[in-house]
Amino acid sequence: MQASAVARRVLRPFLRKTSANATARAMSSKVPTHLPLSFLSEEELMFQDAATKFAQDVCLPKVSKMDADGEMDKEITQGMFDNGYGGSGASFMNVCLTIEALSRVDPVIGSFCLSEAGSGSDAFALKTRADLSADGSYYTLNGQKMWISNSEYAGVFLVFANIDMAKGYKGITCFIVDRDTEGLEIGKPEDKLGIRASSTCPVYLTNVKVPADKILGEVRRPLPLHVSSRA
Repeated sequence: MQASAVARRVLRPFLRKTSANATARAMSSKVPTHLPLSFLSEEELMFQDAATKFAQDVCLPKVSKMDADGEMDKEITQGMFDNGYGGSGASFMNVCLTIEALSRVDPVIGSFCLSEAGSGSDAFALKTRADLSADGSYYTLNGQKMWISNSEYAGVFLVFANIDMAKGYKGITCFIVDRDTEGLEIGKPEDKLGIRASSTCPVYLTNVKVPADKILGEVRRPLPLHVSSRA
């Protein structure tokens, strides 16, 4: 199903409440027939209002408690998952306006594991290694990742490791590692100054066996994936 259809489905409960307000805004702004990107149509304003209302009415009242507890409120995430998939089509702009809602529909949270103690800005200096088995069926990952966002809640991890240390950064490959994989361990969350509901933890990999087909992108081609994931 197209992403635009998902966006409409996610925000459906909020759209009826915001249509009148969006109509008034659209009329008062004298939106031209052919819209440049600096203008939003009536429908797009409805989506924008719905997303804003969800954030203000559902999420905002719980922000302080989540930050103090250092934990995401499970009722919020489950409520977003319960909206499900479906609905009719919508414009690309609607998808852009509701991208946060889209990301919360999927009940599996992913975690991007690149940084290490000695490789932050210079990410390609990472030391985590991946050794191919004799029969070529799996890789064994060993290493430690640092400051990994959402690692405490993630169900899947994108782990960057080097399959050929002699080739330097040209050996780096991205592996898909499920949370319940033996040898993967999540460390203690960092006690941060803010954004504490988003866990930031070290991730330890000790003899983690990953099937050879669990590679994201291409072997030895991490740069395009790294750039697109961080954009």
